[in-house]
Amino acid sequence: MTPSSTSPDPTDPVPVAVYLVDDHAVFRSGVRAELADEPGLRVVGEAGTVPDAIDGIVATAPDVVLLDVHMPAGGGVAVLRGVLDRIGSAATLSTTAASTTAASTTAGPATPGPTSPVFLALSVSDAAEDVIATIRAGARGYVTKTIAGSELADAVRRVADGDAVFSPRLAGFVLDSFTGKSSAPEPPLDPELDSLTRRELEVLRLLARGYTYREIAEELFISIKTVETHASNVLRKTQQSNRNALTRWAATRHIG
Repeated sequence: MTPSSTSPDPTDPVPVAVYLVDDHAVFRSGVRAELADEPGLRVVGEAGTVPDAIDGIVATAPDVVLLDVHMPAGGGVAVLRGVLDRIGSAATLSTTAASTTAASTTAGPATPGPTSPVFLALSVSDAAEDVIATIRAGARGYVTKTIAGSELADAVRRVADGDAVFSPRLAGFVLDSFTGKSSAPEPPLDPELDSLTRRELEVLRLLARGYTYREIAEELFISIKTVETHASNVLRKTQQSNRNALTRWAATRHIG
C-alpha cells in the first residue's frame, strides 16, 4: 500500500521539545506564539509556578526548558534544583530495579533512567548575581526578554545541540565568576527575596528609594490601593515590621 502523503518522513529530524516556565501567562502565550512558526521546535507544556513547573517538566521530559528567573517560591533556581533532584531520584530507582531484575533473570540491558533537560534562562534581569546563581544551579545559558523571537528560537536550538548561549555581556559575568575576577558578590540563597512576585519586587525597589504610595502608583500605572496591597505582601513575606525596617532590609541586599 502506498503511504499516505500526510505520513511523517522518518528521515525528518525530531523537533526539539520545549517547556515554558514563567509566572506571567500573557508572556508565556507570546513566547508560544513566537516559537509556533519556528521549524524544528515544539512546545510541549508550560507552567506558572515552581511546583507545577517541576511536575510538568518531569512528566513531559522536554529537551529544553525556557526558565524565568524571578518567580515566587524560589524562582528559577528552585525549579532547576527540584527537577534535578526528582530526575536523580528516579534514575536511582530505575537503576536499582533494573539491577534486581538482571540478577534474577536473563533480561537484556537495563533501560536507561530519565535524563535532565537543558535549561535556558529567559529573564527580564541582567544582574550579575542572577546570571551567576542561575548558571551555578545548572542552566546552560541566559538570555534577556529583550531578545527577538527568531534569536530566541536559535538560542533554543543551540543549547539543545550542546552550546552555551548568553545575551551580550552576560557571558562575561560567568567567566569572571569562575576565574575569580567577578566584583559581584557570591549570590546566597534568599528565600524571602525569591518569594516576591515581579510586581512586589518593583514596589519594593520604589519603596526603598523613598517613593510615596501615590508616586509608586503613578510610576507603575496602578491604583494606590493596589500599591498598599503589594506593600503589605512585601512586609509579610520579608518579615519586616514597618517601612523603615523594610528599607534597611532592602539596603543590605542592594535593592533600590
